[in-house]
Amino acid sequence: MQVRRCAVVWLEPREVASFQLDDLLAGGTGVVARLCWFAHAPHLGAAVEVDADWVPLLGALGAQDWLQRDVLDARHGGAAVDALLAAGLLQAKPESAADIDAAATDAVYRAQGWYPAAAVAHMATRWQGIDGPSSMAEQDLDSNEGLLRQHGAPPPREPEAVGTDTALHMPVPVRDGFDTLLDRRATCRNFDTEAVLPLATFSQLMARVFGARGSGHPAPDFTVFKRTSPSGGALHPTECFLIVQRVQGIAPGLYRYRIDGHALEPVTAQIAPPQPGDVGTQVLGTAAARAWTQDELYAFAKIAVAGQDFFANAPVLCILAPRFHRNFWKYRNHAKAYRVCVLDVGHLSQTLQLCATQAGLGPFVTGAINEVDIERAFGMASDMQSPLAVCGFGARAATLVKSEFDPNRLVWPRTHI
Repeated sequence: MQVRRCAVVWLEPREVASFQLDDLLAGGTGVVARLCWFAHAPHLGAAVEVDADWVPLLGALGAQDWLQRDVLDARHGGAAVDALLAAGLLQAKPESAADIDAAATDAVYRAQGWYPAAAVAHMATRWQGIDGPSSMAEQDLDSNEGLLRQHGAPPPREPEAVGTDTALHMPVPVRDGFDTLLDRRATCRNFDTEAVLPLATFSQLMARVFGARGSGHPAPDFTVFKRTSPSGGALHPTECFLIVQRVQGIAPGLYRYRIDGHALEPVTAQIAPPQPGDVGTQVLGTAAARAWTQDELYAFAKIAVAGQDFFANAPVLCILAPRFHRNFWKYRNHAKAYRVCVLDVGHLSQTLQLCATQAGLGPFVTGAINEVDIERAFGMASDMQSPLAVCGFGARAATLVKSEFDPNRLVWPRTHI
């Protein structure tokens, strides 16, 4: 058998604390820390703890050349080789169907063109089954008072001026209607849970934010679209997947927006129907997929935004998920390619904020999302496509329950809907 290391692996020494009753009875604090090694390999999706004795073996292998296993067994021990093969950190050269299956995920990752550091960061920061508001409340960080108690005053907004005498004061800008629109934009945390979004309004917003405003064909089999937001290389890798809860004439469910025809493509969920109170998704198992009830759809919306029920109440939630391999096709193994995908999502979310505000609706955007749960539901492969943010919009409620930052009082008390 021939083996080699997986395409990318980063090793992290980490202190892991645990409660030890013996230490407490001996007069200690009961909290004992031990140094552990964790291997981060993007194709695995999660860090793997490895024995310290296995670290030299990982360092002795490259990601390209195959070596005979018996040589490695003699140098590092067969147990270490077996363990790292089982963990997916070593790959066996395919000689059978089992070997092909074992190496498949690593092979798919190698084909994408990820910059290694970006791939590790992306995979290591994805959430699964996180209830954000609950965990924040437990840490007493859900209020500014709690943050101030724990961390003191925040860093200043900007460094102190070197000298006011050298500052160049610019003319007072002339305000127009666009300034009014910008000032009215405020993150909505109070949605009217009974209001149904008109279909014409929904269609217009989707067309303005995600639709094609034009197209070009710079080369055979290469079509680029123009959107109202910029995109690196005009590639527009970000797709919009939707959780539609209350839109006139559209059945509640999961959808994918089609830029090529301004249409919605229904998505059959690849998970078991979420239930109220769930904080994560479950595999579908052997049960046949079925349409979800309104309560199940809301339960998934709440999971998607990591327990932020005030966002889950929106009639429409837009999941912004770049197709990384489209961007990496041009910017292969490029140090800035992933950053451009992040910028792509940021541009689209801001355009959505302004378009929803102009339509008299309340918008939101959040990065506190359970990426893994969303990927499962929509059938995404995380190294090829993954959500980076969730946006939403809808009519504001008549009563302010959750605080919203509206210092100029342009939204509350409401003067428009």
